[in-house]
Amino acid sequence: MYRIVYLKPGKEESLQRFHPWVFSGAIHHIDTGISEGDIVSVVTASGQFAAVGHYQGGSIAVRVLSFADVPIDDTFWHKRLKAALEMRIASPFPSSGEEITNAYRLVHGEGDMLPGLIIDIYGTTAVMQAHSIGMHRCRMAIAKALMDVMAGRVECVYYKSETTLSFMEPQNGFLIGHTDENIAVENGLRFYIDWMKGQKTGFFVDQRENRSLVEQYSKGRNVLNMFCYTGGFSCYAMRGGAQLVHSVDSSAKAVELTRRNVELNFPGDRRHEAFCEDAFHFLEHSTLNAQLSTLNSQPSTLNTQPSTLSYDLIILDPPAFAKHRGALHNALKGYTRLNNRAFQKIAPGGILFTFSCSQVVTKDNFRNAVFTAAAQAGRFVRILHQLHQPADHPINIYHPEGEYLKGLVLYVE
Repeated sequence: MYRIVYLKPGKEESLQRFHPWVFSGAIHHIDTGISEGDIVSVVTASGQFAAVGHYQGGSIAVRVLSFADVPIDDTFWHKRLKAALEMRIASPFPSSGEEITNAYRLVHGEGDMLPGLIIDIYGTTAVMQAHSIGMHRCRMAIAKALMDVMAGRVECVYYKSETTLSFMEPQNGFLIGHTDENIAVENGLRFYIDWMKGQKTGFFVDQRENRSLVEQYSKGRNVLNMFCYTGGFSCYAMRGGAQLVHSVDSSAKAVELTRRNVELNFPGDRRHEAFCEDAFHFLEHSTLNAQLSTLNSQPSTLNTQPSTLSYDLIILDPPAFAKHRGALHNALKGYTRLNNRAFQKIAPGGILFTFSCSQVVTKDNFRNAVFTAAAQAGRFVRILHQLHQPADHPINIYHPEGEYLKGLVLYVE
Protein backbone atom coordinates (compact mmCIF):
# COMPACT_ATOMS: atom_id res chain seq x y z
CA MET A 1 0.00 0.00 0.00
CA TYR A 2 2.76 2.42 0.95
CA ARG A 3 6.42 2.66 -0.03
CA ILE A 4 8.61 0.54 2.20
CA VAL A 5 11.36 1.08 4.76
CA TYR A 6 13.46 -2.08 5.19
CA LEU A 7 15.07 -2.84 8.55
CA LYS A 8 18.43 -4.44 9.20
CA PRO A 9 18.37 -7.99 10.60
CA GLY A 10 17.29 -8.05 14.24
CA LYS A 11 16.29 -4.38 14.33
CA GLU A 12 12.58 -5.18 14.58
CA GLU A 13 12.86 -6.05 18.28
CA SER A 14 11.94 -2.59 19.54
CA LEU A 15 8.86 -2.57 17.31
CA GLN A 16 7.87 -5.96 18.66
CA ARG A 17 7.92 -4.25 22.07
CA PHE A 18 5.67 -1.52 20.59
CA HIS A 19 8.19 1.30 20.84
CA PRO A 20 6.87 4.00 18.46
CA TRP A 21 10.17 5.10 16.92
CA VAL A 22 12.40 3.63 14.22
CA PHE A 23 15.90 5.09 14.39
CA SER A 24 17.88 5.74 11.24
CA GLY A 25 20.60 3.30 12.33
CA ALA A 26 18.09 0.44 12.23
CA ILE A 27 17.29 0.96 8.54
CA HIS A 28 18.91 -1.16 5.84
CA HIS A 29 17.44 0.76 2.88
CA ILE A 30 14.28 2.51 1.72
CA ASP A 31 12.25 2.48 -1.48
CA THR A 32 13.12 5.12 -4.02
CA GLY A 33 10.83 8.11 -4.12
CA ILE A 34 10.19 8.37 -0.39
CA SER A 35 9.99 11.97 0.78
CA GLU A 36 9.91 13.47 4.25
CA GLY A 37 6.41 13.33 5.67
CA ASP A 38 5.35 10.31 3.58
CA ILE A 39 3.41 7.49 5.16
CA VAL A 40 5.54 4.34 4.88
CA SER A 41 5.36 0.68 5.78
CA VAL A 42 8.21 -0.75 7.84
CA VAL A 43 9.20 -4.36 7.18
CA THR A 44 11.74 -6.69 8.73
CA ALA A 45 14.77 -8.07 6.94
CA SER A 46 12.70 -11.16 6.14
CA GLY A 47 9.95 -9.05 4.60
CA GLN A 48 7.36 -9.26 7.40
CA PHE A 49 5.22 -6.21 8.13
CA ALA A 50 6.21 -4.42 11.37
CA ALA A 51 4.56 -0.99 11.43
CA VAL A 52 3.22 1.96 9.49
CA GLY A 53 4.16 5.56 10.19
CA HIS A 54 5.51 8.91 9.03
CA TYR A 55 8.97 9.02 7.48
CA GLN A 56 11.31 11.89 8.26
CA GLY A 57 15.03 12.53 7.96
CA GLY A 58 17.10 12.64 11.11
CA SER A 59 17.78 10.32 14.00
CA ILE A 60 14.14 9.30 14.41
CA ALA A 61 13.41 8.14 10.86
CA VAL A 62 9.90 6.74 11.31
CA ARG A 63 7.28 7.74 13.88
CA VAL A 64 4.91 4.81 14.17
CA LEU A 65 1.18 5.42 13.79
CA SER A 66 0.07 1.79 13.93
CA PHE A 67 1.52 -1.66 14.47
CA ALA A 68 -1.31 -3.07 12.37
CA ASP A 69 -1.32 -2.93 8.58
CA VAL A 70 -4.11 -0.37 8.26
CA PRO A 71 -4.62 2.62 5.94
CA ILE A 72 -3.89 6.02 7.46
CA ASP A 73 -7.09 7.72 6.33
CA ASP A 74 -10.04 9.67 7.72
CA THR A 75 -11.27 6.60 9.59
CA PHE A 76 -7.88 6.18 11.25
CA TRP A 77 -7.70 9.80 12.47
CA HIS A 78 -11.28 9.61 13.76
CA LYS A 79 -10.56 6.41 15.67
CA ARG A 80 -7.37 7.69 17.29
CA LEU A 81 -8.92 11.05 18.28
CA LYS A 82 -11.98 9.31 19.69
CA ALA A 83 -9.74 7.08 21.80
CA ALA A 84 -7.90 10.16 23.09
CA LEU A 85 -11.16 11.85 24.05
CA GLU A 86 -12.47 8.74 25.79
CA MET A 87 -9.34 8.57 27.91
CA ARG A 88 -9.84 12.23 28.98
CA ILE A 89 -13.49 11.59 29.78
CA ALA A 90 -12.28 8.84 32.11
CA SER A 91 -10.15 11.56 33.78
CA PRO A 92 -11.55 14.76 35.36
CA PHE A 93 -11.28 16.88 32.17
CA PRO A 94 -13.11 18.87 31.09
CA SER A 95 -15.03 19.71 34.26
CA SER A 96 -17.92 21.92 35.25
CA GLY A 97 -19.35 23.65 38.27
CA GLU A 98 -17.68 26.10 40.62
CA GLU A 99 -14.14 24.83 39.93
CA ILE A 100 -14.51 24.58 36.16
CA THR A 101 -11.58 23.58 33.96
CA ASN A 102 -11.89 23.93 30.19
CA ALA A 103 -8.16 24.00 29.39
CA TYR A 104 -6.60 20.57 28.89
CA ARG A 105 -4.55 18.46 26.47
CA LEU A 106 -6.54 16.26 24.12
CA VAL A 107 -3.64 14.70 22.17
CA HIS A 108 -0.20 14.13 23.66
CA GLY A 109 1.94 12.71 20.87
CA GLU A 110 3.26 9.23 21.57
CA GLY A 111 1.12 9.05 24.71
CA ASP A 112 -1.93 8.87 22.44
CA MET A 113 -0.22 6.90 19.68
CA LEU A 114 -0.14 10.02 17.51
CA PRO A 115 3.59 10.87 17.53
CA GLY A 116 4.39 14.35 16.34
CA LEU A 117 0.94 15.78 17.19
CA ILE A 118 -0.18 17.98 20.08
CA ILE A 119 -3.73 19.27 20.52
CA ASP A 120 -4.65 21.50 23.46
CA ILE A 121 -8.21 22.61 24.16
CA TYR A 122 -8.97 26.12 25.46
CA GLY A 123 -12.70 26.47 25.90
CA THR A 124 -14.19 25.90 22.44
CA THR A 125 -10.89 26.42 20.60
CA ALA A 126 -8.47 23.60 19.78
CA VAL A 127 -4.83 24.56 19.21
CA MET A 128 -3.00 22.02 17.06
CA GLN A 129 0.78 21.79 16.86
CA ALA A 130 2.78 19.51 14.55
CA HIS A 131 6.23 18.28 15.50
CA SER A 132 6.74 16.26 12.34
CA ILE A 133 6.36 16.97 8.64
CA GLY A 134 3.97 14.04 8.36
CA MET A 135 1.54 15.50 10.86
CA HIS A 136 1.85 18.88 9.16
CA ARG A 137 0.81 17.36 5.86
CA CYS A 138 -2.19 15.66 7.51
CA ARG A 139 -3.36 18.75 9.42
CA MET A 140 -6.62 19.35 7.55
CA ALA A 141 -7.72 15.72 7.75
CA ILE A 142 -6.96 15.75 11.48
CA ALA A 143 -8.79 19.04 12.01
CA LYS A 144 -11.92 17.74 10.27
CA ALA A 145 -11.86 14.49 12.26
CA LEU A 146 -11.36 16.51 15.44
CA MET A 147 -14.48 18.60 14.80
CA ASP A 148 -16.49 15.44 14.24
CA VAL A 149 -15.18 13.64 17.33
CA MET A 150 -15.62 16.64 19.61
CA ALA A 151 -19.25 16.98 18.46
CA GLY A 152 -19.84 20.61 19.42
CA ARG A 153 -17.25 20.83 22.21
CA VAL A 154 -14.90 22.58 19.77
CA GLU A 155 -15.88 25.37 17.36
CA CYS A 156 -12.47 26.48 16.04
CA VAL A 157 -9.15 24.81 15.23
CA TYR A 158 -6.04 27.00 15.30
CA TYR A 159 -2.80 25.66 13.79
CA LYS A 160 0.47 26.76 15.42
CA SER A 161 3.63 25.13 14.11
CA GLU A 162 5.90 27.97 13.02
CA THR A 163 8.24 27.33 15.96
CA THR A 164 8.20 23.52 15.85
CA LEU A 165 8.65 23.30 12.05
CA SER A 166 10.51 26.56 11.53
CA PHE A 167 12.59 25.15 8.67
CA MET A 168 9.38 24.71 6.65
CA GLU A 169 7.88 28.08 7.54
CA PRO A 170 4.31 26.76 7.90
CA GLN A 171 1.72 29.47 8.36
CA ASN A 172 -0.01 29.75 11.73
CA GLY A 173 -3.72 30.42 11.55
CA PHE A 174 -7.21 29.03 11.88
CA LEU A 175 -7.87 25.86 9.92
CA ILE A 176 -11.55 25.82 10.88
CA GLY A 177 -13.62 28.68 12.25
CA HIS A 178 -12.36 31.85 13.89
CA THR A 179 -12.61 33.48 17.30
CA ASP A 180 -11.24 36.47 19.16
CA GLU A 181 -12.14 34.93 22.52
CA ASN A 182 -8.89 33.83 24.18
CA ILE A 183 -9.74 33.34 27.86
CA ALA A 184 -9.70 29.82 29.28
CA VAL A 185 -10.56 28.60 32.77
CA GLU A 186 -8.47 26.34 35.00
CA ASN A 187 -9.84 25.32 38.40
CA GLY A 188 -11.99 28.45 38.44
CA LEU A 189 -9.15 30.86 37.57
CA ARG A 190 -9.19 32.65 34.22
CA PHE A 191 -6.20 33.07 31.94
CA TYR A 192 -5.52 34.87 28.68
CA ILE A 193 -4.18 32.30 26.20
CA ASP A 194 -1.77 33.71 23.61
CA TRP A 195 -1.97 30.87 21.10
CA MET A 196 -0.81 33.13 18.30
CA LYS A 197 2.57 34.23 19.70
CA GLY A 198 2.93 32.49 23.07
CA GLN A 199 5.19 29.56 23.90
CA LYS A 200 4.00 26.04 23.04
CA THR A 201 0.26 26.28 22.35
CA GLY A 202 -0.08 29.39 24.54
CA PHE A 203 -0.28 27.94 28.06
CA PHE A 204 1.39 25.18 30.06
CA VAL A 205 -1.58 22.96 30.89
CA ASP A 206 0.77 20.28 32.22
CA GLN A 207 1.28 22.17 35.50
CA ARG A 208 -2.42 22.34 36.41
CA GLU A 209 -2.28 19.91 39.36
CA ASN A 210 1.05 21.28 40.57
CA ARG A 211 -0.35 24.82 40.54
CA SER A 212 -3.19 23.60 42.76
CA LEU A 213 -0.62 22.20 45.18
CA VAL A 214 1.15 25.57 45.30
CA GLU A 215 -2.17 27.12 46.30
CA GLN A 216 -2.40 24.77 49.28
CA TYR A 217 1.04 25.86 50.54
CA SER A 218 0.72 29.61 49.95
CA LYS A 219 -1.31 30.97 52.85
CA GLY A 220 0.60 33.73 54.65
CA ARG A 221 3.78 33.15 52.66
CA ASN A 222 6.01 35.44 50.60
CA VAL A 223 6.10 33.74 47.20
CA LEU A 224 8.67 34.01 44.41
CA ASN A 225 7.59 32.57 41.04
CA MET A 226 10.63 32.26 38.78
CA PHE A 227 10.17 31.78 35.00
CA CYS A 228 6.58 32.90 35.52
CA TYR A 229 5.51 32.91 31.82
CA THR A 230 1.72 33.50 32.06
CA GLY A 231 1.67 33.80 35.84
CA GLY A 232 -0.23 30.58 36.50
CA PHE A 233 1.57 29.70 39.73
CA SER A 234 1.30 33.34 40.84
CA CYS A 235 -2.49 33.41 40.49
CA TYR A 236 -2.88 30.17 42.42
CA ALA A 237 -0.59 31.46 45.18
CA MET A 238 -2.66 34.63 45.48
CA ARG A 239 -5.91 32.68 45.71
CA GLY A 240 -4.26 30.52 48.34
CA GLY A 241 -3.74 33.56 50.56
CA ALA A 242 -0.10 34.46 49.91
CA GLN A 243 1.07 37.61 51.69
CA LEU A 244 2.96 38.76 48.58
CA VAL A 245 3.80 37.27 45.22
CA HIS A 246 6.71 38.25 42.99
CA SER A 247 6.79 36.96 39.39
CA VAL A 248 10.02 36.97 37.37
CA ASP A 249 10.65 36.25 33.69
CA SER A 250 13.29 37.40 31.20
CA SER A 251 10.56 38.00 28.60
CA ALA A 252 8.82 41.38 28.71
CA LYS A 253 5.83 39.84 26.92
CA ALA A 254 5.57 37.13 29.58
CA VAL A 255 5.73 39.69 32.38
CA GLU A 256 2.98 41.74 30.74
CA LEU A 257 0.82 38.65 30.28
CA THR A 258 1.36 37.70 33.93
CA ARG A 259 0.23 41.15 35.03
CA ARG A 260 -2.86 40.88 32.83
CA ASN A 261 -3.76 37.46 34.25
CA VAL A 262 -3.31 38.62 37.84
CA GLU A 263 -5.48 41.67 37.14
CA LEU A 264 -8.07 39.45 35.44
CA ASN A 265 -8.45 37.33 38.58
CA PHE A 266 -7.52 39.82 41.33
CA PRO A 267 -8.29 43.34 40.08
CA GLY A 268 -6.50 46.03 42.06
CA ASP A 269 -4.73 43.52 44.33
CA ARG A 270 -1.41 45.07 45.35
CA ARG A 271 0.15 41.90 46.74
CA HIS A 272 1.63 41.12 43.31
CA GLU A 273 4.53 42.56 41.34
CA ALA A 274 6.24 41.27 38.21
CA PHE A 275 9.86 41.81 37.16
CA CYS A 276 11.46 41.42 33.74
CA GLU A 277 14.89 40.06 34.60
CA ASP A 278 17.18 37.07 34.13
CA ALA A 279 16.40 34.44 36.75
CA PHE A 280 19.98 33.86 37.88
CA HIS A 281 20.66 37.58 38.15
CA PHE A 282 17.46 38.14 40.12
CA LEU A 283 18.26 35.38 42.61
CA GLU A 284 21.82 36.61 43.03
CA HIS A 285 21.35 40.38 43.11
CA SER A 286 17.81 41.71 42.99
CA THR A 287 15.79 40.05 45.72
CA LEU A 288 16.11 42.83 48.28
CA ASN A 289 15.29 45.55 45.72
CA ALA A 290 12.15 43.64 44.73
CA GLN A 291 11.14 43.24 48.35
CA LEU A 292 11.65 46.93 49.03
CA SER A 293 9.63 47.84 45.93
CA THR A 294 6.66 45.82 47.14
CA LEU A 295 6.95 47.12 50.68
CA ASN A 296 6.95 50.70 49.47
CA SER A 297 3.94 50.08 47.26
CA GLN A 298 1.75 48.45 49.92
CA PRO A 299 2.82 49.38 53.45
CA SER A 300 -0.59 48.54 54.89
CA THR A 301 -0.54 44.89 53.79
CA LEU A 302 2.80 43.75 55.20
CA ASN A 303 4.03 43.78 58.75
CA THR A 304 7.52 42.52 57.92
CA GLN A 305 10.43 44.94 57.94
CA PRO A 306 12.70 45.10 54.86
CA SER A 307 15.65 43.81 56.84
CA THR A 308 13.82 40.58 57.74
CA LEU A 309 11.58 40.02 54.70
CA SER A 310 12.45 36.94 52.66
CA TYR A 311 10.79 34.41 50.41
CA ASP A 312 9.44 31.32 52.12
CA LEU A 313 7.89 29.73 49.02
CA ILE A 314 9.90 29.66 45.79
CA ILE A 315 8.81 28.11 42.49
CA LEU A 316 11.47 27.18 39.91
CA ASP A 317 9.85 26.15 36.62
CA PRO A 318 12.50 26.85 33.95
CA PRO A 319 12.27 26.00 30.25
CA ALA A 320 14.00 22.84 29.12
CA PHE A 321 17.72 23.16 29.81
CA ALA A 322 18.49 20.16 27.56
CA LYS A 323 16.70 19.40 24.31
CA HIS A 324 19.09 16.59 23.32
CA ARG A 325 21.48 14.21 25.08
CA GLY A 326 24.53 16.20 24.05
CA ALA A 327 23.34 19.05 26.29
CA LEU A 328 22.67 16.86 29.34
CA HIS A 329 25.89 17.63 31.25
CA ASN A 330 25.51 21.39 30.97
CA ALA A 331 21.80 21.14 31.78
CA LEU A 332 22.48 19.32 35.04
CA LYS A 333 25.04 21.97 35.97
CA GLY A 334 22.38 24.59 35.25
CA TYR A 335 19.79 22.88 37.46
CA THR A 336 22.35 22.60 40.25
CA ARG A 337 23.31 26.25 40.02
CA LEU A 338 19.70 27.45 39.88
CA ASN A 339 18.57 25.37 42.84
CA ASN A 340 21.68 26.32 44.81
CA ARG A 341 20.71 30.00 44.46
CA ALA A 342 17.18 29.23 45.61
CA PHE A 343 18.43 27.28 48.64
CA GLN A 344 20.59 30.24 49.58
CA LYS A 345 17.66 32.68 49.33
CA ILE A 346 14.80 30.73 50.85
CA ALA A 347 13.88 31.37 54.49
CA PRO A 348 14.15 28.64 57.14
CA GLY A 349 11.00 26.57 57.07
CA GLY A 350 10.49 27.52 53.42
CA ILE A 351 8.94 25.42 50.65
CA LEU A 352 10.68 24.98 47.31
CA PHE A 353 8.82 23.74 44.23
CA THR A 354 11.44 22.83 41.63
CA PHE A 355 10.89 21.33 38.17
CA SER A 356 12.57 20.01 35.06
CA CYS A 357 10.70 19.62 31.77
CA SER A 358 13.75 18.30 29.87
CA GLN A 359 12.90 14.90 28.42
CA VAL A 360 16.51 13.72 28.43
CA VAL A 361 16.91 14.54 32.14
CA THR A 362 15.76 11.51 34.13
CA LYS A 363 14.16 11.65 37.56
CA ASP A 364 17.42 10.42 39.08
CA ASN A 365 19.46 13.00 37.11
CA PHE A 366 17.25 15.79 38.36
CA ARG A 367 17.12 14.63 41.96
CA ASN A 368 20.92 14.31 42.07
CA ALA A 369 21.29 17.86 40.71
CA VAL A 370 18.93 19.22 43.38
CA PHE A 371 20.60 17.18 46.12
CA THR A 372 23.99 18.53 45.06
CA ALA A 373 22.60 22.07 45.23
CA ALA A 374 21.23 21.50 48.73
CA ALA A 375 24.56 20.14 49.94
CA GLN A 376 26.46 23.06 48.42
CA ALA A 377 24.12 25.51 50.14
CA GLY A 378 24.46 23.67 53.45
CA ARG A 379 20.69 23.33 53.96
CA PHE A 380 18.86 20.37 55.51
CA VAL A 381 16.13 19.44 53.03
CA ARG A 382 13.27 16.94 53.05
CA ILE A 383 11.07 15.78 50.17
CA LEU A 384 7.36 16.40 50.68
CA HIS A 385 6.09 15.50 47.19
CA GLN A 386 7.44 14.05 43.96
CA LEU A 387 5.56 15.59 41.05
CA HIS A 388 4.92 14.64 37.44
CA GLN A 389 2.71 15.40 34.47
CA PRO A 390 -1.08 15.04 34.77
CA ALA A 391 -3.39 12.42 33.29
CA ASP A 392 -4.13 14.40 30.13
CA HIS A 393 -0.41 14.10 29.31
CA PRO A 394 -0.35 10.27 29.36
CA ILE A 395 2.81 8.21 29.11
CA ASN A 396 2.78 5.36 26.63
CA ILE A 397 3.98 2.41 28.71
CA TYR A 398 6.13 1.30 25.76
CA HIS A 399 7.66 4.78 25.42
CA PRO A 400 9.23 5.78 28.75
CA GLU A 401 10.81 8.82 27.06
CA GLY A 402 7.35 10.41 27.30
CA GLU A 403 7.80 10.99 31.04
CA TYR A 404 9.30 14.45 30.67
CA LEU A 405 8.01 16.52 33.61
CA LYS A 406 9.75 15.99 36.94
CA GLY A 407 9.20 17.98 40.11
CA LEU A 408 10.05 18.02 43.81
CA VAL A 409 8.41 19.86 46.68
CA LEU A 410 11.00 20.40 49.37
CA TYR A 411 10.91 21.59 52.98
CA VAL A 412 14.06 23.59 53.70
CA GLU A 413 15.25 24.08 57.27
